[in-house]
Amino acid sequence: MTAPKRLTDRKREAIIQAAIAEFRDNGFEITSMDKIAATAGVSKRTVYNHFPSKEELFAEILNQLWVRVTAETETSYRADVPLREQLRALLMAKLQMLGDDNLLDLARVAIAATIHSPERAQDMVARMGEREEGLTVWIRAAQADDRLKAVAPEFAAQQIHGLLKSFAFWPQISMGQPGLSAEEQITVAESALDMFLACYQL
Repeated sequence: MTAPKRLTDRKREAIIQAAIAEFRDNGFEITSMDKIAATAGVSKRTVYNHFPSKEELFAEILNQLWVRVTAETETSYRADVPLREQLRALLMAKLQMLGDDNLLDLARVAIAATIHSPERAQDMVARMGEREEGLTVWIRAAQADDRLKAVAPEFAAQQIHGLLKSFAFWPQISMGQPGLSAEEQITVAESALDMFLACYQL
C-alpha cells in the first residue's frame, strides 16, 4: 500500500519541478499543462489529478516558496546572551536560506508571473509579509528588555532583511549573479550587524 503512495508523491514532485522549469523558461501565460506533463514525463490526466488547473499548480509553487522563505531558524530572545551573538545566528540562517538554488528558482518564477497579475503579487506579498516574523518578535523582546531603542519592530526587521537581500537575493534574482560564498555571507552579516546595532542598540 505504501509503494503506490511513494510513486504518487514522486509524480507530484516531478510535476512541480517541471512546472517551475516551464514557468521560469516560458512564463506563466505561455506555459501549458500539456507542456508541463511532457516535461514531467507523465500524462496530462496525471497532472490534472494532482492539480485541477494551472492556477492551482502555480499556487502550490507559491506555497512552497512561502514555506521556504518563512522556515527561518527560530531564535528566541535571551537576556543573558549578547545581542550581536543572537542576531548573528538569525542573519546567518537567513543568508543560507537565501542562497538556496531551489528557493531562487521558485522566487524567479513567482516574481515573473506576479508582474502580470497584481492580484497574484498582492497575495504572495501579503503571505510572505505575515512572516519574516521571527526577527520582528526577537526585536520586540530585546526592546522590552531595554536593550534596543523604541523603533517599530516590523520596520527595523524589514531594514535588516533589506540589507541582506541587497547582496544575497536581488542580484541573483535580477542579474543572475552567483550566490554568496561562505566568506561573503559572513562579511554581509557582520556589516548588517554593525549598521543595525549602531542605529538601535541602547
